[in-house]
Amino acid sequence: MNKWKIYGILTAVMIVWGFNLSAVKYMLGYVDPVTLTAFRILLAGLSVMAILASFKMLRWPAKNEWKFIFLGSLLNVVAHHYFLSSGLSITTGSNAGLILGTGPMLTAVLVSLIMRNYPSKLQWLGVVIGFAGVAATVMVGSGATSGLNVGDIFVFISILAQVLSYIVIANAARTLDPRILTGYMFVTGSLVLFIISLIQEPGEIQAFASVPISFWIAFVFSAMLGTAVGHMLYNYSIGQAGPTKAAIFMNLNTLFSLVGASVLLNEKITSGHIYGLVLIVIGVLFGSGAAEDLLKKRKKRLAR
Repeated sequence: MNKWKIYGILTAVMIVWGFNLSAVKYMLGYVDPVTLTAFRILLAGLSVMAILASFKMLRWPAKNEWKFIFLGSLLNVVAHHYFLSSGLSITTGSNAGLILGTGPMLTAVLVSLIMRNYPSKLQWLGVVIGFAGVAATVMVGSGATSGLNVGDIFVFISILAQVLSYIVIANAARTLDPRILTGYMFVTGSLVLFIISLIQEPGEIQAFASVPISFWIAFVFSAMLGTAVGHMLYNYSIGQAGPTKAAIFMNLNTLFSLVGASVLLNEKITSGHIYGLVLIVIGVLFGSGAAEDLLKKRKKRLAR
């Protein structure tokens, strides 16, 4: 697929994920994190399976592909969603947004160390600029972070687990369509989360009986669009663009999270967030390699 189409898909996913964060924050006011996450991911997994089946893309994985499914499930589903939902319930949105924004940098470093897929100097510059934009965006209007707490540590563990899962997904994409991988990971991971919820939050399933209609609207949006379609497209993009370039777009997630918080949670967005947006966009253009592609095309035209 054309690189620019992949970049467009990644941007659209970041918009959905930004609003999804606000939806999850809202739902955590009614149901405890692990129980909520288990059922949300299960619906997401069934939705992915249904979508793939409707397009006749669903198949049973080969024996050697199951190792990627189990490892990806533990990292991308169980660890990431468990620690993210738990962390969001006990830390501030600014702290969580800032820590989640370290994803591109963590991805670039880990990919360099593990896969020896070294980003260019221009891409490294994009990572730094993008991180600066994330920091500026989440700090504006909130003051400095109030100090590291358990919630901050949980959010960091969640993003670290997700970054590690991107490397697994990139390797699995050689033989297994990442969209199929996503469906199996969600179903497998949701079952593990359900067992954890029974131990950690016994009887919490009853909380679903007293939630308002708005909760179910947020639940369906989060599970089917934010998690199912969002992760399916993002994991597909990893297979097409690679984990480093795909992760750069996670910077946009922080900005759109703030937009979602403003629309859904009535939080104020200041002019300082616009400065963060400029830095983030520049970081995405440089870090994704899009700026390099434009420069190369321009040099070719001038050379003619």
